[in-house]
Amino acid sequence: MNWNLRREEVLNGDQLREMLNHNPSGAAQAILGAARENIVDAQALLGQILLDGTGIERDPALALQWFQIAANNGHAMAHNMLGRCFEHGWGCSADPARAAVHYQLAAEAGLDWGLYNFANLLGTGRGVKEDQAGAISLYRQAAEMGHAKSMNLLGRYLEDGRFCEADLPAAYDWYRRSAEGGDFRGQFSHAAVLAHQGKLEQALDWLRIALAGGNLSFLRVSRKVLLAAEHPQIRALARDYHARAAELGDESDAAELARIRIL
Repeated sequence: MNWNLRREEVLNGDQLREMLNHNPSGAAQAILGAARENIVDAQALLGQILLDGTGIERDPALALQWFQIAANNGHAMAHNMLGRCFEHGWGCSADPARAAVHYQLAAEAGLDWGLYNFANLLGTGRGVKEDQAGAISLYRQAAEMGHAKSMNLLGRYLEDGRFCEADLPAAYDWYRRSAEGGDFRGQFSHAAVLAHQGKLEQALDWLRIALAGGNLSFLRVSRKVLLAAEHPQIRALARDYHARAAELGDESDAAELARIRIL
């Protein structure tokens, strides 16, 4: 593979992925060169690799600057990433109100992640006035675009009948679609429905898939839910969730694992 790509070729998805996998520093230099030549997609990519430390020294503050440059040039994902930075305090002080501004701009541009993230703030009233109906509308828009995380959250609203009319068949279908779309929380939700329907083996399969892809926060919550499950096979799977959390977490997770082993 020739790594000396022209600036325009840097943005070819397949070539870029191969470069990042096999020569991350070379890919970073190519992205940097393209960003300096005012290629907007490269500016947003540069922000991302600076935030992640991929092929280049991690620098969240500099990442924020490049996201701002790309956003000023009309890049919807750069607005979304500025929102993420301001929400979580990456390279700046956390500022949910500023995060909301950028998420809204990304949402208005039709970006599924912008719709999802702005919906999260509307649903929790962080940085913006709480608006549950608005959150549901945005989750639905993103879900209909194929955004798996939005599918799961829309399903929760429809299952619980919170701030909308309950619709269990629609909720269960969104959970299924979210699970098939790769969201670990959607996989967990879909598994719960399958278990309730008596489809235990299918439920266990989806719980194992969710376990493999879930993050620490998810594992910590889910392991408690599994311990309270009706089916012994599902309760037994809680040990695997505890073990994975202990691998990813801290001493408290190791202590939880030790405790679960004697139950």
